Amino acid sequence: MIHMDDTQLLRYSRQILLPQIDISGQQQLCQARVLIIGVGGLGSPVALYLAAAGVGYLTLVDFDQVDLTNLQRQIIYTTDQLNYDKTHAAKEKLHALNPTINIITYNEKLTAETLAMQVKIADLIIDCSDNFVTRFQLNKICVAQRKPLISGAAVGFEGQISVFLLNQTTSPCYHCLYEEAKDTDESCNQTGVIAPLVGIIGSMQATEAIKILLNIGKSLCGKLLILNALTLQWRTLKLNQDPNCPVCGTLSLTC
Repeated sequence: MIHMDDTQLLRYSRQILLPQIDISGQQQLCQARVLIIGVGGLGSPVALYLAAAGVGYLTLVDFDQVDLTNLQRQIIYTTDQLNYDKTHAAKEKLHALNPTINIITYNEKLTAETLAMQVKIADLIIDCSDNFVTRFQLNKICVAQRKPLISGAAVGFEGQISVFLLNQTTSPCYHCLYEEAKDTDESCNQTGVIAPLVGIIGSMQATEAIKILLNIGKSLCGKLLILNALTLQWRTLKLNQDPNCPVCGTLSLTC
């Protein structure tokens, strides 16, 4: 375990006061490595809350630049950062928030090999991407390496989140939820999204990440949680592993 100085103990004191976390749990967070794919509407609150919570190593992957249309919902960026590489701009804001954490950035589309390498060294992967191609590719790599994956999505007024504990249980994978298709490339760029919705889903992804890293509480594994922001009604759907899933159906994962 790492040693925390008085400044860090004060910074994280409100978390340390929680009996489920305590000093030992905070030390675990300070040593944890989280890979965040996409630093947009979902990735903004995810990165901000994990940085604030003291997750010691964050790897940010995004190949876009900050655009004026992003500022409606991507709260990690400001107007003076227009045309910056998103990962550079995000790193700047995260270090201003918490200079004690380590941040690695990839301002590019990662090859399958590089992505697999980053998944390998991470304790947890959070999918904040906005397209199915990336989601399916990331899911396959996480299944192959049996790494926990937290997936979130938000389009229009509907958001959803699920957790795939591929390292511990007979968990379903993302492919069990959605079959891969060539025409599933819809994102908020084409359909629009209400701004606070991505904050709600992203905050929940960050919460699930902390719970999984510390092995506390009960995760959303085996469930799909769906929010209708127009009515603020939540639905919970049970999600089972598909025995015929071409990605995870042949795995023999035990508790």
